[in-house]
Amino acid sequence: MTSPEEFSRSGRVRHGELKGHKLAAEPEPIELDWAATALLIIDMQRDFMEPGGFGETLGNDVSPARARAVKPIAAVLDAARDTGMLVVHTREGHLPDLSDAPPAKVERGAPSLRIGDPGPMGRILIRGEAGHDIIPELYPLDSEIVIDKPGKGAFYATELGDVLQRYGIENLLVCGVTTEVCVNTTVREANDRGYRCVVLADGCASYFPEFHEMGLKMIKAQGGIFGWVSDSAAVLQGTFTGDFKTLAVAGHHDEHEHDGDCRQVRLSSRHCGRRATGTPSSASAPTSSSTCWC
Repeated sequence: MTSPEEFSRSGRVRHGELKGHKLAAEPEPIELDWAATALLIIDMQRDFMEPGGFGETLGNDVSPARARAVKPIAAVLDAARDTGMLVVHTREGHLPDLSDAPPAKVERGAPSLRIGDPGPMGRILIRGEAGHDIIPELYPLDSEIVIDKPGKGAFYATELGDVLQRYGIENLLVCGVTTEVCVNTTVREANDRGYRCVVLADGCASYFPEFHEMGLKMIKAQGGIFGWVSDSAAVLQGTFTGDFKTLAVAGHHDEHEHDGDCRQVRLSSRHCGRRATGTPSSASAPTSSSTCWC
């Protein structure tokens, strides 16, 4: 992936160039500097979205959540890629030895399979297993950032804050699952760190429709106490049209120009997995011979 300096010089929209557009949102429209905005996609993993994963072991029907959120997220993701907007994916999961999984989390409730147990897609919520990975419809490009997180929030025990700071990000378009758990937790963490969050209502989902609705209400309550709520249509109309797209695409570099460069980031609480090969990285800790820190 290009460095922050290269990202700034590449011809993509720069800070301040397109301030002034107000995005339709609740509790009120919000003005965003698109050059300082990133798309943050929370935990769209097979373990949460497919039968046999952790979501189903908790007794949930995962199909409604998948049906609701995937298409809106995919539409915004495609447009973000067209414009060169910074894209960050997160994955919740743990090291194979469970050293980063508190017993209180592992032992909670009465799921049919617990974290670390063998399942149809490998060990449940374990990094490197098939179920831990992101669903094919939203699979990250080599140029996109993937944050491996051990908790509900994307900032806890990860380098997400450092990454956003390096790229000059001030605003986050947030989507993913589940609305009331990992999305809400991440938005609250981001709010405490000074980020302005716009949550895409149709790009989020819960196993419980009422929790989804209440989760969104809590974010936008009291004048937007944690952030704003919008939707994919408003974001696509306001963000990825006109001069923004023209300026962004004008600076887009052909992916093939970067063969051999470090184009991919895989971050966790233990390591940066930026790889020099450009191939999908393992969720396990990389070796020093295959990684670098640019």
